[in-house]
Amino acid sequence: MMSKAHDVPVPSAAYDAASAAVEAALAAGARYADARLVDRRTESMTARDGDVRTLDQSTTAGLGVRALVGSSWGFAALGDPDGDAACRATGARATAIAQASAAVAGPDVDLLPAQAHVDTWASGCTEDPFAVSLAEKGDLLTGVTATMRAAGVAVAEALYQAWDTRTAFVSSEGARIGQHVRECGAGMHCLTVGEDETQRRSYPAFRGQYGTRGFELVRELDLPAHAERIAAEATALLTAPPCPSGRTTLVLGGEQLSLQIHESVGHAVELDRILGWEAAYAGTSWLDLDRLGSLRYGSELMTITIDPTIPGALGSFGYDDEGTPAQRRYAVRDGVWVGVLGGRDSAAVAGLTDTGSVRADGYARMPMVRMTNVGFEPGPHSLEEIVAATDDGVLMEHNRSWSIDDRRLNFQFGCEIGYEIKDGRRGRMLRNPTYTGIGPQFWASLDMLAGGDEWRAWGTPNCGKGQPGQVGHTGHGAAPARFTDVRVGVRG
Repeated sequence: MMSKAHDVPVPSAAYDAASAAVEAALAAGARYADARLVDRRTESMTARDGDVRTLDQSTTAGLGVRALVGSSWGFAALGDPDGDAACRATGARATAIAQASAAVAGPDVDLLPAQAHVDTWASGCTEDPFAVSLAEKGDLLTGVTATMRAAGVAVAEALYQAWDTRTAFVSSEGARIGQHVRECGAGMHCLTVGEDETQRRSYPAFRGQYGTRGFELVRELDLPAHAERIAAEATALLTAPPCPSGRTTLVLGGEQLSLQIHESVGHAVELDRILGWEAAYAGTSWLDLDRLGSLRYGSELMTITIDPTIPGALGSFGYDDEGTPAQRRYAVRDGVWVGVLGGRDSAAVAGLTDTGSVRADGYARMPMVRMTNVGFEPGPHSLEEIVAATDDGVLMEHNRSWSIDDRRLNFQFGCEIGYEIKDGRRGRMLRNPTYTGIGPQFWASLDMLAGGDEWRAWGTPNCGKGQPGQVGHTGHGAAPARFTDVRVGVRG
């Protein structure tokens, strides 16, 4: 579970380095400055066909400083900070960059007023992933890939990843926050090869499952218990009939729905996209702030929260990288768009109060608006009830491909496996299932949503955004759901 830390998660020297940088930025002319000293340890392992193929371990430590001058931000970073002078020089450099940028005329950037917190926070972790032996991790991954290979698949792969991040944040407003976040996850997949195509099956998701937890998450996934099953399904897909083309009732598994949320809701409600700040690379958004609070995003069953307080979810934290405490709010409520992912500067420009969603990929990247945990509240149904209530349709599970336009409006998704639904029963397996739609039309067709034990906060450890590119860790609460009159079996 998420909890306050009783011990200080970062050493006092980290605060001293960040404070020195902030003081120097102010002395050089900044009207606001903040600094993050980030110490991160990472580990990843992959196995293929019964052998360990890669093992990557790394540690990084560095200082990132933001400075605000007039209309512009400046940012500077320092790897392996050593000594007060280097930290101060980094703060001064951030201000100099902001001053150079502010030479281009523009309105001053305002920051939404915020309380300066002095606090520490640590994520819950029952079993430190870095304390588990490499031999045990290797045995797990090689074992499941050997099992899948023995079942006759062409390729079997498995992976494990962990991150341990300690951050000291200091701002010129008086904030002083220490955080210790541990994240972990794993997954596996296999490929079968036919005469003219390849089929893939994954567990528990096509990229694995991740959370702000320890190695207990990996143990709970129980990869060995599912290895034979997904190998058998991958083989069966080679001879399964193709997904039919046409318009029908679509039932999505929770993992696929989580990616649908990520791509067509999460990115669309990022305030920097809506304001046009991210148009160069990541695209913009179809949403118009003039319609915030009145635009119908989907059916009344559609309620999407922005919630970095969910225990163990991958997008959870105590404070974002502006020092704003984690808080739960709505992006869509009863089908109406009511909130955005924002930061102190973007919210001030838009005249909103939606902050707490600014994070950076390590010390050397400028903090920017990122998804936290963006997902559904649990619904009133179960998958069994959804299937039983469906006369004719297709159930699709586990993502295989995705495509969406730069406004996050028109999309097409492919899934690993499908099942025909006839007269309230799950029928024959279908290969190459796909579906397409337009955001508000698609979400308006949502008429059943599961919850209970079928709801899960799916972790996405590879969300890309920004220039230079940043990788974000996000979470998406989802469970199986049903949509009416959806175009499926899209070819090409």
